[in-house]
Amino acid sequence: MQPWLARLADPLHASPDELSRLASDADLRVESGCALRFVAPAGGAARYGDYEMRVFQTGCVETRPGNLHDLFNALAWLAFPRTKAKLNALHARTIPSEGGRRGRFRDLLTIIDEGGALFACDDPLLVELVHGLRWKELFWTQRERLRRGMRIHVLGHAVLERALQPWPGITCKALFVPAHGDADDHAARWLEDLPLDATPRSLPPLPVFGFPGWHPGTTDPAFYDDESYFRPSRGRKMRPESRPGSRYGDIEESPGSAERDAG
Repeated sequence: MQPWLARLADPLHASPDELSRLASDADLRVESGCALRFVAPAGGAARYGDYEMRVFQTGCVETRPGNLHDLFNALAWLAFPRTKAKLNALHARTIPSEGGRRGRFRDLLTIIDEGGALFACDDPLLVELVHGLRWKELFWTQRERLRRGMRIHVLGHAVLERALQPWPGITCKALFVPAHGDADDHAARWLEDLPLDATPRSLPPLPVFGFPGWHPGTTDPAFYDDESYFRPSRGRKMRPESRPGSRYGDIEESPGSAERDAG
């Protein structure tokens, strides 16, 4: 997101009009073909699904001036336009059939939108450690390999907001993409292939605060022994294929305070 932040005079106080100009300069659009715009909320009581349907039908993303959560959502749209547009299109495609109650498929879309991250990695060992919830091996034993072999692109705007005041517990849902190529494009194509029975259990959690250097505690191996944050697997070993274009099996998660932050 750095290129977009650099174009904002006062990033933490950017107005919807300023953000809209950036979207217009890049000719960004939602999947219905409408130009992406950031607008002040319309006000009034919203009906079920109004927000996502309005984005899809008009390209207008309601953005409260001075609200950090909405600012990071706008920045995510600018940085990952295809992924965000695909998430919105899938919401719009699903809402009419839900009968006024969000189902597990849209729960997954929402968690990716709020707390997802794209992990660019081709190293099978690192991927296996994530799926196995083997956090100390990942972050401590293999930390040099981790630094070399995995790059994180945070998509979730709730995670970006919380990262302004980092603390142990912030966790993302991990969507793996190839180490080389356009991460945004790969993630959008992966979303298009999602089966309708996908749920939040379809992606592993990854406690991003454990990455070396992210938190002061990461210099101490004992930091990774705290299972209240680095939760181990309580069930079968996780062996999904959460790469773009693939199918995956069910996953045994380890939810907790960190997982709630990712949702």
